[in-house]
Amino acid sequence: MTPMEAARAVADAVLYEGYVLYPYRASSAKNQVRWQWGVLMPPDVVALDPSERSSNRTDLVVDGNGATLRATVRFLQVQRRHVEDAGGARVDRLDVGDAGYVPWDEACEREVVLEVPLDRDLDTSVDVPGGTEVEELDGGRLVRVREPVTVGVLTHVERPVSPYPVTLVSLRVENRTATGEPGERRPDWLRRALVACHVLLEVEHASFVSQLDPPQWASGFVAGCVNDGVFPVLAGPDGQARIVLSSPIILYDHPQLAPQSESSFMDALEIDELLSLRTATLTDEEKREMRGTDPRTASLLDEVEGMPAELWERLHGTVRYLDAITALAPPPAPEALDVPWWDPGSDAGVDPEQDSLRIGDADVRRGTRVILRPGVRRADAYDLFLAGRTATVAAVLHDVDGHQHLAVTVDEDPGAALKSAHGRYLYFAPDEVEPLTGAST
Repeated sequence: MTPMEAARAVADAVLYEGYVLYPYRASSAKNQVRWQWGVLMPPDVVALDPSERSSNRTDLVVDGNGATLRATVRFLQVQRRHVEDAGGARVDRLDVGDAGYVPWDEACEREVVLEVPLDRDLDTSVDVPGGTEVEELDGGRLVRVREPVTVGVLTHVERPVSPYPVTLVSLRVENRTATGEPGERRPDWLRRALVACHVLLEVEHASFVSQLDPPQWASGFVAGCVNDGVFPVLAGPDGQARIVLSSPIILYDHPQLAPQSESSFMDALEIDELLSLRTATLTDEEKREMRGTDPRTASLLDEVEGMPAELWERLHGTVRYLDAITALAPPPAPEALDVPWWDPGSDAGVDPEQDSLRIGDADVRRGTRVILRPGVRRADAYDLFLAGRTATVAAVLHDVDGHQHLAVTVDEDPGAALKSAHGRYLYFAPDEVEPLTGAST
């Protein structure tokens, strides 16, 4: 698999994330509200509902001046599917073979490929045509209707004064679809939307700078980047930086699909084995509707029903030995220990409730009060809510990679005593806290 093929595999998962949710039937309540990721609405829709957006923005730092850049804007174009009987009248359901076809909104994959000049700005529009297609069935037909959409792409290029050959690129994707009849409901608006819109970018004769872990020389340029509605991460295998995926879903650099997963379940935050088992237990009538809901759900049902035993075993889980991941020496044999190797009690050299570490001019240990200063890049949203709050250290911990962590309880938290009794703490790195000098309790 080439680097771009690996990046496209992840981009396809982004494209169809949440496309249709278990139980994969059009009648399911959760499938009445679809397509939440990366939706770009026409400007007239945004005027009706300001919570929608009509554009996204990706800022990039390119290490190299003589580069050529290709941008591929990818999205789904919604098509409404009607069901008609043999006489041409619309019906709510048509049973054909083992499928029960119902009205449904499908989607077609679309791509707009552009060569982005790095010596001037770009402003272009690309029309994606609509159309009508008819699929004849035994006793009726399916009629699919698509409305045209227009994709706008603007780029701005800068060559800042720097001892490094750096190029700054800003790329905005816009939905420029002409004003129409928006309708009163979001499903109507989606017919003129760019759904799950994201951008794959490939550079030649240069490389992209990671915005999650930039080199020191580029940190100032990265700090000035504005990413709105999407975020660019390095894509493809580790060790190369020629491909970026600007995704509406939060990812890390070099994201990968789990090798154990060979089916596209399109269902956010779920587990393949669980969804496979659930799908296999659907009733015959539920399976008929699933086959008739969407070609992708029909294909998914065929995959589950034909899944071989060895794939079921792979879905059940995998064991990754810690020493193979961290390159540490294997733990002592279990019979040589009175407690498991991962328990602090197995190592007399550590004592979380007595150990201390030096932060600035203070020794921090159990009972020390600190101010929480969570890091901007590695903290999650909950940590950031606690910025500036005071907390009390409960333990100094060491992980198997040799890093230190502080387990803390937040002061004035009414549930602190209960959490402490159950060993439920919040964890911060040493550089994410500020000791309160002289406030050790």
